[in-house]
Amino acid sequence: MKNKVVIITGSSSGIGLATAVKFAKMGSKVVLAARSYDLIRSEADKLKEAGYEAFACKTDVTNENDCLNLIETTIEKYGCVNVLVNNAGISMRALFKDVDVAVMKRLFDVNFWGAVYCTKYALPHLIRSHGSVVGVSSVAGFIGLPGRTAYSASKYALHGFLETLRIENLKNGLHVLILCAGFTRSDIRKKALLADGTQQGFTPREEEKMMTPEQVANAIYQAVKYRRNYRILTLEGKLTAMVKRIAPRFLEYAAYLKMKREPDSPLN
Repeated sequence: MKNKVVIITGSSSGIGLATAVKFAKMGSKVVLAARSYDLIRSEADKLKEAGYEAFACKTDVTNENDCLNLIETTIEKYGCVNVLVNNAGISMRALFKDVDVAVMKRLFDVNFWGAVYCTKYALPHLIRSHGSVVGVSSVAGFIGLPGRTAYSASKYALHGFLETLRIENLKNGLHVLILCAGFTRSDIRKKALLADGTQQGFTPREEEKMMTPEQVANAIYQAVKYRRNYRILTLEGKLTAMVKRIAPRFLEYAAYLKMKREPDSPLN
């Protein structure tokens, strides 16, 4: 991946930032994209001070023009795009009967449309470079998680979009990766939206027992390097994908019980 141009959305923290650091350390030219410009500029400066190639581009992935600007700015600076990592995402925690529809739209704007916008404008350049499109997803793209209606729906939509994109471009040399991480230490649960759109402000899970962003970033790097189509990072995720095909009703009941056991679960 040396000298490859890699764009990572949602790279102000967590998986996105860890992925930017990983690719930079492996010799790639990384473009950090997020709404929090001060954060990504600071992280890009740290990478440059360490001798790596990086720059920051303020990007709200829900804004189509921002996504177009991200790609055009990258092309202007580096002349090509080799990898696009669609990582930007938010979560939620509320039952469908209680949630404001605006919250669901917000999740789709970030988790699905953000990936669509960025991929749309990067696609000609990625085809030209025989590059990679990455969608950072989760087990929620295989099983509907109660209390996370819009999150699961957005991940299902992301899977369908990326699978179709892969098939449409089988003859163009485009690599499309769907990577399903497990629960990862990050602020995504603290920032998860509740029924009225306010942030949850806490995590209901034991963060110290989760995989680290660096572990996910390493998996993304390896899967891109070896042009894998799918990567499910946890045994639980692999079992979920398998059981979904052979015993779907059992899996649904298991998912219900698992989410019900969370502290302050909306299922209680």
